[in-house]
Amino acid sequence: MKHQQAAPKFFPKKRCIILSVIALLLIVPITVITQPKIADKLSSLINSTSFDRSPGESAFPDIDTANLSPTRQKIISLAKTEFEAQSAGTKFSQGAKEPWCANFVSYIMNQAGAPLKNPHTGGWRIPGTFTLREYYEANGRFKSANSGYQPLPGDVAIYRNSPVFGDHTNIVLKNDNSVLTTVGGNEANRIRVFVNRDKQYDGLLGYGVLN
Repeated sequence: MKHQQAAPKFFPKKRCIILSVIALLLIVPITVITQPKIADKLSSLINSTSFDRSPGESAFPDIDTANLSPTRQKIISLAKTEFEAQSAGTKFSQGAKEPWCANFVSYIMNQAGAPLKNPHTGGWRIPGTFTLREYYEANGRFKSANSGYQPLPGDVAIYRNSPVFGDHTNIVLKNDNSVLTTVGGNEANRIRVFVNRDKQYDGLLGYGVLN
């Protein structure tokens, strides 16, 4: 009687490797979804993708702040100071080297006495635009772009897949017949004032507003 030929010894090992790879592919997406910090980091990789690389305005615009609240006046004043200083992005990210558009917004709001609150860390800095939008929505302070709301100086504009900005956020300075002038960090690798003269608002999700 012929003995049944044993299977090559490497088959079980090979099968184990394949199963391990499959398990890893299943676990990694779940880990990313269930760990907000990881998801926030991944989303921040595409935050502030400035598709429009133009340098923007050479000077900070004159803003009529007479009828604005003291907090909005402070936001505009701080934005102007930072625009003129052109500090590195790490100033706004507590030293972290990462896309910093949402960090810039967080920093300005904190300095203006209207700090945000990161739902994951409890701190004033929200580094990702996805979390920034969630924060405003959770606090009843998000106005969608199609709601008819007209943004005021000091409001925070939030974008996703914008042909101008990519996934991004910046601060509204002016709203002149639907031509928005904004100031944002990490735009063309700097703090930039941008006038959306073409009224290109595809990808504009809406606005975070003050209390």
